[in-house]
Amino acid sequence: MPAIRSLPLFKEMTDDSFAELVRGAYVQTFPPNMELILEGDPCDFLHIVVDGSVELLAGWSGRETTMTILREGATFILAAAIRDAPNLMSARTLERTRVIMLPAEDVRHVFEKDHAFARAVVMELAYCYRGVIKSVKGLKLRTSIERLANYLLKWQKKMGGSNSFDLSIEKRRLASVLGMTPENLSRAIKALRPYGVVIDGQTVEITKPADLMRLAKPTPLIDDPRS
Repeated sequence: MPAIRSLPLFKEMTDDSFAELVRGAYVQTFPPNMELILEGDPCDFLHIVVDGSVELLAGWSGRETTMTILREGATFILAAAIRDAPNLMSARTLERTRVIMLPAEDVRHVFEKDHAFARAVVMELAYCYRGVIKSVKGLKLRTSIERLANYLLKWQKKMGGSNSFDLSIEKRRLASVLGMTPENLSRAIKALRPYGVVIDGQTVEITKPADLMRLAKPTPLIDDPRS
């Protein structure tokens, strides 16, 4: 369990509490496209992504949407584990992924008695809540072209700032994350060409970063995960 001991969620808790938390833990490696949890099912485990990537998704009336993509160090579904509530989303692997699963009952028990862990849980949930608010603001206040432009700028920064980089998500899922249909995404990609954006398969090239920045108008109140 050293892989997760240093995560902010577990870093400050006592050694005894951590030992109690992981005593019933499972560590498993899953193949791509494996369903880990189902929307509406009881939350039996808190999941931590050790390596790989996981898609969180939701469905209604025959439609399905990608909520977010989680990578190394991310946890899910913490709120359901603490509240002993049903899962609001499903989760499936996008690639070969190693996951640690902590029994939700143990998570709740340690939450009740370890104050440092409880504070870390509150901070994690506050971070997630603010992330949801930022996502909703982006969906409601920005056009599809502006959402795509800001996504590309954030991914460019995450990839080291190079003007040429690869997306790690297929276009169908990217459209879902951005609240678009695949057809709308294709039109948005074409609309960004005058701003120096060329997308060929998974490769993105930004030749006019200043023009793209003026179009996107990023703001910390939507785009900065630290705010």
